[in-house]
Amino acid sequence: MFLLAIAAVVTASNTAELDVLEMARTAVVEARASFGSLAVVEATSEVATSSYYNLGLSECEKLYDESEARLSQLVMAHGNFTVEDVRTWLSGVLANHHTCLDGLVQQRQGHKPLVHSNVTFVLHEALAFYKKSRGHMKKMSWNPTSSRADFVVAQDGSGTHRTINQALAAVSRMGKSRLNRVIIYIKAGVYNEKIDIDRHMKNIMLVGDGMDRTIVTNNRNVPDGSTTYGSATFGVSGDGFWARDMTFENTAGPHKHQAVALRVSSDLSLFYRCSFKGYQDTLFTHSLRQFYRDCHIYGTIDFIFGDAAAVFQNCDIFVRRPMDHQGNMITAQGRDDPHSNSGISIQHSRIRAAPEFEAVKGRFKNYLGRPWKKYSRTVFLKTDIDGLIDPRGWREWSGGYALSTLYYGEFMNTGAGAGTSRRVNWPGFHVLRGQEEASPFTVSRFIQGDSWIPITGVPFSAGV
Repeated sequence: MFLLAIAAVVTASNTAELDVLEMARTAVVEARASFGSLAVVEATSEVATSSYYNLGLSECEKLYDESEARLSQLVMAHGNFTVEDVRTWLSGVLANHHTCLDGLVQQRQGHKPLVHSNVTFVLHEALAFYKKSRGHMKKMSWNPTSSRADFVVAQDGSGTHRTINQALAAVSRMGKSRLNRVIIYIKAGVYNEKIDIDRHMKNIMLVGDGMDRTIVTNNRNVPDGSTTYGSATFGVSGDGFWARDMTFENTAGPHKHQAVALRVSSDLSLFYRCSFKGYQDTLFTHSLRQFYRDCHIYGTIDFIFGDAAAVFQNCDIFVRRPMDHQGNMITAQGRDDPHSNSGISIQHSRIRAAPEFEAVKGRFKNYLGRPWKKYSRTVFLKTDIDGLIDPRGWREWSGGYALSTLYYGEFMNTGAGAGTSRRVNWPGFHVLRGQEEASPFTVSRFIQGDSWIPITGVPFSAGV
């Protein structure tokens, strides 16, 4: 009845938009219900008794719950969002869907066909409907200079809490009575914690005592039973998350393969003067709009990966030593729809060998990235690239997979590894020839950052 009432007062165009969003929401609800049914029907089966099985199902239910909430928000208050909001959120829903399926495959569970076709088709259709941008975001308001910490975390007991999780639990208890941003100051120390900020906990800011002084660390990994998504030392799904002056770390090591330090599924999220340390899959830019400024990222294989729309500015990317039989790939972007607005844009940054890798970097092949998904999209703009990068620049994922559908671009990069004369000749690789070709990947256009980053007080460049 609600949709019928709406249809009577809106234009045919708006009705079509609501129908598209409602179809997407229905598909997601059905997918979530199917996993609930699996948990009941197979509860006594041999595979279901394993913790791995339950982990895969619980992560899928969590991801579809987040997606349903986001789509419901769009349906109920459609006129309050720009087309870029809708495209971003639909792209995030698609990322959640594929993360669920990838996790099931990782845990060797064969339920991919059950939900894949319908949800994938509906989300692809919805993204195609919103393929053109219209309008701009409203500017947000918040005064960082007049704000102070609401909670203080200190291991010596000098704050309000001794652990980060205790402080987050206090924020959660505030419930809907909390109207403003909450700031948590985390004093210097090594915090061995597993942290997951869910979608209900929005507008949280963490402030540390400095990169490599305030450290959040853990060592979960895929070989020991986690999914890639679940291995994150620190995961965040609540929108508007900001962090500054701290380190996120996974110490599992290269022999443990996928082991995430930070997983971000937060729209309009920002990281300033932070460090991300790991080996394979260090930084999971999972979904939605993200900005990284003056950060350090350490890793080996696919260590900046995911399906967010993420911009990195003035960051230092450190390639570490992998296992002897491996090579290094900096990025593995996960765009799986040609109309999705996701991608990785690395701008005014620096690519270097980590100190322990410098002396032996010539023994390994090192690349800017490889295509994790069919429409993988990554660009490097005005970045200084060390000679450790192979002259081909980019590496295949598997044979000819995605080489004609990906979008890889380079623009006015410098350094011994920046030459493009010997780069790959794939149809999807582009040497960008001017500002016009590079500008779609800027803070202003790629993540609409000029509407929400200024309120953080963090410096940024809106253009190329």
